[in-house]
Amino acid sequence: MSADLAPLIAAGTRWLLAAFPPAPGAFSRALAEAQARQAVTLAAALRYPTPLDAQLLHLLGPGGSARLDWLTGADHSPDAAADWRTWVDETVVSWAACLLAAPALAADAHRLVDRGQAGELTRLTSPGDHEHDAAPLLRHPDLLEPVAALHRALLLDLLENENAALG
Repeated sequence: MSADLAPLIAAGTRWLLAAFPPAPGAFSRALAEAQARQAVTLAAALRYPTPLDAQLLHLLGPGGSARLDWLTGADHSPDAAADWRTWVDETVVSWAACLLAAPALAADAHRLVDRGQAGELTRLTSPGDHEHDAAPLLRHPDLLEPVAALHRALLLDLLENENAALG
C-alpha cells in the first residue's frame, strides 16, 4: 500500500476512536487503536488500490468528517476544526465500520487485497475476548450501523465483483 495513504489512515483511525471510545486504560486504548487502524488500513487498500488512486486522493482530497460528525452527533469542541479532520474519508471510515462489525466480512476483504497491501490484520479478522473488551463500542454492530450503512452497498458490490473476477 502506498505511504501516501498514511494521513488518511491516521485520520480515519483517530475519528473512529473519538466517535467510539475504548474502554478505560492504556492497554484497552492500544488494542482499540490497533483494531481501528487495521480496519481503516484494509478499507483504504480497497478504496485506493493503486499508487495513481493515492495520487488522485492527494489532488482532490478525501472530503473530511463533517457528515460523519453530524451523523454521530460528535462534539464540535475546538478540536473539531482541527486539520486532521480534513483527512477523514467518509467512505473509508464507513467501510472500516462494516469490517469492525463483521469479522467474516473483514476476512473476505483481507483475502481480496492480501498482496502485502494491508499487512497482518488478526485483531480485525479474528478478534478475541481482549479485543471485544477493549473496544466494546467500536465492535458493537448496532452502534456502528449508522456509519456502516452509509457505504455498505458499495463495499459489498466491490467485494462481490472482485471475487467474481477472481473466480
